[in-house]
Amino acid sequence: MTSPVHDAQVVHLRRGGTSVVARLAPDNLPCILHWGPDLGDHPPDQFQELIRALQMPGPHEPTYPHSWASVIPRQTAGWLGRPGLVGHRKGREWALTFTTVKHTGASGADAEVLRSVATDQTAGVETTTEIELLASGLVRLRAAVQNLHSEPYAVTLLEPVLPVPAEAGELLDMAGRPGHERTPQRRPFDEGQWVREAWGGRPGHDSATLLCAGRPGFGFRTGRVWGVHLAWSGNQTLSAEHSYTGWKLLRGGELIGPHEIVLGQGEAYASPWLYASWGEGLDELAGRFHDHLRARDTHPQRDRPVLVNTWEAVYFDQSLPKLIDLAERAADIGAERFVLDDGWFKGRRDDTTSLGDWVVDPGVYPDGLTPLVRAVQGLGMEFGLWFEPEMVNLDSELAREHPDWIMGTHAGPGLTSRNQHILDLANPEVWNHVYSRISALIDEHDIAYIKWDHNRPLTGAGHGPDHTPGVHKQTLAVYRMMQALRESHPGLEIESCCGGGGRLDLGIMEHASRAWLSDCIDAHERHRMARWTGLLLPPEMMGTHIGSGTDHTTGRRHTLPFRAGTAIWGHLGIEWDLTTITDSERAELRSWIAFYKRFRNLLHSGRIVHADNVNNALDLEGVIAPDGGEAVFRLSALGLPTRLPAGRIPLPGLEANTLYQVTAVSPAKAAFTVTPPAWFDGGVSLPGRILDELGVMPPLLQPDDLVFLHAQAVR
Repeated sequence: MTSPVHDAQVVHLRRGGTSVVARLAPDNLPCILHWGPDLGDHPPDQFQELIRALQMPGPHEPTYPHSWASVIPRQTAGWLGRPGLVGHRKGREWALTFTTVKHTGASGADAEVLRSVATDQTAGVETTTEIELLASGLVRLRAAVQNLHSEPYAVTLLEPVLPVPAEAGELLDMAGRPGHERTPQRRPFDEGQWVREAWGGRPGHDSATLLCAGRPGFGFRTGRVWGVHLAWSGNQTLSAEHSYTGWKLLRGGELIGPHEIVLGQGEAYASPWLYASWGEGLDELAGRFHDHLRARDTHPQRDRPVLVNTWEAVYFDQSLPKLIDLAERAADIGAERFVLDDGWFKGRRDDTTSLGDWVVDPGVYPDGLTPLVRAVQGLGMEFGLWFEPEMVNLDSELAREHPDWIMGTHAGPGLTSRNQHILDLANPEVWNHVYSRISALIDEHDIAYIKWDHNRPLTGAGHGPDHTPGVHKQTLAVYRMMQALRESHPGLEIESCCGGGGRLDLGIMEHASRAWLSDCIDAHERHRMARWTGLLLPPEMMGTHIGSGTDHTTGRRHTLPFRAGTAIWGHLGIEWDLTTITDSERAELRSWIAFYKRFRNLLHSGRIVHADNVNNALDLEGVIAPDGGEAVFRLSALGLPTRLPAGRIPLPGLEANTLYQVTAVSPAKAAFTVTPPAWFDGGVSLPGRILDELGVMPPLLQPDDLVFLHAQAVR
């Protein structure tokens, strides 16, 4: 491409099975004409014809139906819907008109990049957009605003957009609440806007997570679908807009508080990355996110260690003898990491006190944590520790000594949530204090893993003595601290926990190795949570634990095979008092951990697939090795079927012309089925195409029961 552009051009970017086609003009930021299936290698002049092919008929009237809407829609370009940029200089220069726009492109090993810089010389504002097509086929987009004038410029909205075609007639996103995260919801993509906002300083337990638009009825295996996700851990919005002019837009950006972004001369504000994927079904859409995350240098490269977390085993009732006993039993069944949860610091016997005082409690640990850490490491396990670095109890030494370190408004620190308030990490003094306390403990005890919790939404989160809106600065301060800890302590892993699954966006996951899906580990609920979180995160980044027989949040009881078989479909952990289990439960747990270790390399590297159109009570998902030579499928009964027998189930995603031996697999002594089908005795050998199209007869399963099937290519 050339720079500057004198006449409208069309450029074509190709990577990872995806094409991005954009119209470039000398007076506007790019207009995306297509992002989705690879359109092939064609001469540039053929794509140039698209300008004529897609031009609206009739007389040109720029403020009515028009052919082009840029990635930053503007009223001054005739857009009558929600603008992509709102800013002002004391009420002036609020409507930008670009006098020059320069477009440049670059091709690298990781991405194709289109960068456009638009300038309003009179207003003294420069707007830049970056569109990247990544090797995975993901598209990501962000925009930036720079103030060129001596007078400050306030930005109140910056939301890049991506269009989807008319065939995208149905929307999908998530709803939820604490303990019930990631519940899918669908609706028609009608005219108007569908807006999902998060004002709690985090995406939230009700986070949309992704906002997808696709052909009505799209599923995991069929139906073309497009989706966007905002890589930002603070206040945010995702929305879908259907204009009467025919445009359908998916968009996202940070929700900016009053005067939160005010730019001095030369200063710039960049929006978070808006990630976008597409697929012939949701499995392909999710696969692009998984491929991207797995290709990063920061992605966990070693086997994901089995961990035991102490929370549901002891809660705040910590004692050294009990914890050492728990650690010994954890090591005996094959655990590889031991994580000490909330309650280890001075005075912390419940959640009303001491948060922020990161000093080991001498009453519980008279010799510090060293005896416990040595015991854990002597058993061959890594040691992990719980922190909640962003929060403080008013009943704490920290709050009494530094009340000015607590975020609030002119009326004070505001409402409590879990008896806690927010530390102002954007204050360098506060940041340094918290960082130094955590870093010193990591050094002293060779801590390999931090469970980073975040239990209170950022409501009334004012920064500094004037209590100006502080969520933006707080979010960046959290990122900086996580990054600094990992750089100072190579190999340190961080889990993003947010009172459960309230913060698992790709902003925080740039710094965290895994996310805690929910404080509810009810295995029935966790099937849904993991399935829909999997649109964004691969299994190795999802914390999935085996709980006790009676779930601590729902009160529902499940068998150990169902609990364990649910939990291995992620990064396995145990949240159970192992000092109280029976010998038979111990043996069964040991066999499940061995089962996980046998298949975890496949589970954490393969392509995730789901079956559509199976019996209403059954759920089937699988993971297929990158070379297609092996697969594991999990068939779960989550209710009572309306038909009996349940009918055949497909095994999707296998190599069509490869012969596979399919067998039922399970840990020793784990009984799954009521009545097995005939082929369970010795397995069955069939080509992948037949297994996908015709499937196999499933066993008769009771509700909340499951079975694993192993498909091995016959060489």
